[in-house]
Amino acid sequence: MDNPSIKNEDQYVALRDQGYSKEKAARIANAPEAGKKGGKAKPYEERSKTEIYQLAKDVGIKGRSKMDKQELIEALRNN
Repeated sequence: MDNPSIKNEDQYVALRDQGYSKEKAARIANAPEAGKKGGKAKPYEERSKTEIYQLAKDVGIKGRSKMDKQELIEALRNN
């Protein structure tokens, strides 16, 4: 595919194959932690609101400044 705007091309293709939209697959594949081995990240509930907010900002969740920690977590999980 060779799309220079996608950081993790393999992850992008796998997500598209799973039915993710182009936009959502690109957001996930371009996240700062894209391509790192999974399973080692702390659950959202164990992170600070500031960390959760930054993750929401990185993936472009709208309205995040008005959300509390739990709302941010739900938005990240449903994004």
